[in-house]
Amino acid sequence: MAITMQIFRIRFFILLSFSVLFYSCNNDTENPVVELEAIDILNESYGNTAENNMDVFLPAGRTTEETRLFIYIHGGAWVSGDKNEILAFRSLVESSFPGYAIISLNYSLLNLGTGTGQFPDQENDIIEAINYIVSKTEEWNVSNNIILAGASAGGHLALLHGYKHQEVGNIQAVLALFPPTDLNSLYGFNALTSQGLQVLLNGTPESNPDGYTESSPISFVTPNSIPTVFFHGTSDTVVPVSQSEILAEKLEENEVPFYFEAYPGEGHGLNFGPYAEVIQKAADFINQEL
Repeated sequence: MAITMQIFRIRFFILLSFSVLFYSCNNDTENPVVELEAIDILNESYGNTAENNMDVFLPAGRTTEETRLFIYIHGGAWVSGDKNEILAFRSLVESSFPGYAIISLNYSLLNLGTGTGQFPDQENDIIEAINYIVSKTEEWNVSNNIILAGASAGGHLALLHGYKHQEVGNIQAVLALFPPTDLNSLYGFNALTSQGLQVLLNGTPESNPDGYTESSPISFVTPNSIPTVFFHGTSDTVVPVSQSEILAEKLEENEVPFYFEAYPGEGHGLNFGPYAEVIQKAADFINQEL
């Protein structure tokens, strides 16, 4: 009788194990893990004006744990330009920063005729845009880890936000291409630059010193500043390479991790060939620092 009960128990547990295994396999078949498809969200509004919009390129297979954000700010001397600037090298970013979500921003532009769109409108737009992006991370299935990037005026805005408003968004590193960094010394570079900055900042460095200081990224570099990578052409006639050299000196003084490279003979807006190289070098530096 004892042997019979033992055999029964063995058969029962074998049957129970097969039932659990069958249910688990069947349940996995009914509820397979589905990888999210890539999605482009165009002209997503983040503010109250027509200029407050962005394009969002979400990669396939994204997750809130793994998918970092590459946020790009276009150039154009604060008076022109468009978020479509990213399209010229989006494929390069996707190649060097695989798996990242890419977001390209529009922001308020200065009207030289009317004077509307003066600073700090652009600075405030970047704050608003990043706060909006952070609020959408769960819906978009991305993390809140941000690489902030920009070219020319966009590089200036990326650096300014990264240093001055580091608490707004989880900014982990900043990439800047031929950026203005010290508006005090940039004023007077040429007549056109002086005129534009005078309208943008409602005065000169003498008449509005606080405005120039508060709008210059180098004013906010500290030992706690985020890792920075930037590139500049030595023959730039719009934003002189000295602007990046000043930033490099400031970062070095504060022992902030950075990588800077000047490209001999390149002007404002590198040729497409160097773009592939600098974006990969930026990715290599950022991956090393994160």
